[in-house]
Amino acid sequence: MGYRLYYWPTIEGRGEFIRLALEEVGADYEDVGRRGDGADFEAVAEVLRREGAAEIPFAPPVLEVEGHLIAQTANILLFLGDRHGLAPSDEFGRLWAHQLQLTIADWVVEIHDTHHPVGATLYYEQQRAASKRRAEVFRSARLPKWLAYFERVLATNPAGGDFLVGDDLTAADLSLFQVIAGLRYAFPRAMARLEPDHPRVMALQDRVAERPRIGAYLASPRRIPFNEDGIFRHYPELDG
Repeated sequence: MGYRLYYWPTIEGRGEFIRLALEEVGADYEDVGRRGDGADFEAVAEVLRREGAAEIPFAPPVLEVEGHLIAQTANILLFLGDRHGLAPSDEFGRLWAHQLQLTIADWVVEIHDTHHPVGATLYYEQQRAASKRRAEVFRSARLPKWLAYFERVLATNPAGGDFLVGDDLTAADLSLFQVIAGLRYAFPRAMARLEPDHPRVMALQDRVAERPRIGAYLASPRRIPFNEDGIFRHYPELDG
């Protein structure tokens, strides 16, 4: 089955959580905004105003499958997880994995708001002072709390601490991998201080990176480098 992914072609952003899942399962998919040699923003925007669509998405990422449009990162991953074995087979296991995915989505919002605490329509330079204050609170209070939570989830998994849910990889593991990779880019000094206190999370990070398809993807030009236009941005003044 072929998929079409609609997301902005020059950033990882929320679309990267979908790309990682598609790459892990070896899915046949087209990254619409990156087809050819260019960056086709208009092709991505078009899906938001498509005439005759049964589902009307608010914003990318959007996954097109069998003529249907599925939006919202966690919703897309719920679909892909059930269809491609990136979710537990039992009902409550699926709910738990989805709950973790939604929790990660909350975390991503907090990370984004360290550099855009006033509003997304303003440039970073227009809210620099507020960003420094927000980032300080994030580094000192929120980041340790988030890492400690996922460390505890791994430690209390009845199947062992290799994965967040059960004894096999889920979409939530891939998403946690992406968040840690982004935090290492955005807050290298803060992460260097905190990583030794969260060995299970960091071991999961390494475990995901070593998976054959993910490793190949990370080494390929399909993986967009982190930059200062996406969710994870490195501004040295925000890293303490």
